[in-house]
Amino acid sequence: MSEDLYRGAPDPEDLLERLERFVNPGRARIYRLLGMNSIEWRGAGSIVHDSTGKEFVDLCAGYAVMNAGHRHPKIVGALADCLGRMGLSTKTMLSAGEVDVAERLAGLLPGDLQMSFFSATGAEANELAMKLARVTTGRNNFVAATKGYHGMTMGCLSATAKGSYRDAFGPLLEGVVHVPFDDLHALENAVGDDTAAVILEPIQGEAGAVVPGEDYLSGVREICDRTGALLILDEVQTGMGRTGRNFACEHWNVVPDIITLAKGLGGGVFPVAATAAKPHVFEIFDENPYVHATTTGGNPLAMAAALAALDVMVEEDFASQARVKGEFVLRRLEALREQYPEVIADVRGRGLLTGIGFTNASGGLMVLSELFERGVLVIPSLMDWTVMRIPPPLNIDMEILERGMGILDDVMADLAPTIRELV
Repeated sequence: MSEDLYRGAPDPEDLLERLERFVNPGRARIYRLLGMNSIEWRGAGSIVHDSTGKEFVDLCAGYAVMNAGHRHPKIVGALADCLGRMGLSTKTMLSAGEVDVAERLAGLLPGDLQMSFFSATGAEANELAMKLARVTTGRNNFVAATKGYHGMTMGCLSATAKGSYRDAFGPLLEGVVHVPFDDLHALENAVGDDTAAVILEPIQGEAGAVVPGEDYLSGVREICDRTGALLILDEVQTGMGRTGRNFACEHWNVVPDIITLAKGLGGGVFPVAATAAKPHVFEIFDENPYVHATTTGGNPLAMAAALAALDVMVEEDFASQARVKGEFVLRRLEALREQYPEVIADVRGRGLLTGIGFTNASGGLMVLSELFERGVLVIPSLMDWTVMRIPPPLNIDMEILERGMGILDDVMADLAPTIRELV
């Protein structure tokens, strides 16, 4: 590649020092500890190059953001076309993009999920979902799942179930109860006539691609219907084809009252999130259209990216690609588990949201670090550090996917003896 492409790149050690001084000293220490001091510089498809030109196979997709890969031409083109005529919105005139994306979503989402509000992040989407649940039901409380992840803002953090993220910021919202995921009996006992909503990920992402039993979500839906609580499904990570259906709830034919989307909705080029709901949940906007608002949500650039991302998801049939490639990945991971049972406790996932559960967190981090050294990007699970996740772009070329999995095979062969000693 031409050296001109990398001209002007900063020095990695200087950048780490400035990260430590001006941004986040803890993150700088983690990068140093894991030897992950390369600077991301260029991305295309499922390949990322650092500032020296070193190539990395991307098997993490920015925590499931780049479902369409890096800089998908159609999505980048739509964003560039929009930027040629409009940036952010004046918020004083009709916005065609906002209506177009909402209508497109209504045609793709299951059941009668029809109305959409657009923001920038999954946390924002979940904050609105919780507000709408309260105003719709007239109730205050929520039931969430242990190891569930819904964001870091105050309301979402109340539903997110990890003490190390929560403890420093209390007191959080009152009336939020956490019960074990995939446990209908515990949920039944927790939901009462004061419960505004049950908020869940249909497949837990940050917990390490945890898939519930086949009767779980339908059972949750029945409990909500019987008690009058709303069902909020957080599909920030599982949506947009990631698990082998356009939306993970479709695996179980369950329609929530509210669904939240982000990550892949922006096509990997712009932050976009959506809170979509049944019409009656949006009735508060009839009374006061500005009862909830955002300056930048639904802006022309975001909507151009989202509309193109939805088109690409359908045209390239991401759901089918995720099913086929996910089965391939899970077979390879299961073979590793059988080969190294003292090192790998389990493998799990659906579609291209997959995870490897190591017998200890240190072993998983060793593998992650060595994969990085050999040019493969994977991610840990923030709610369970024993699990390393593999959520690559959904349109990743099979040759590239096989190359990445082959490097994982080599890393496991080299590190397994050392990891065994840690157990």
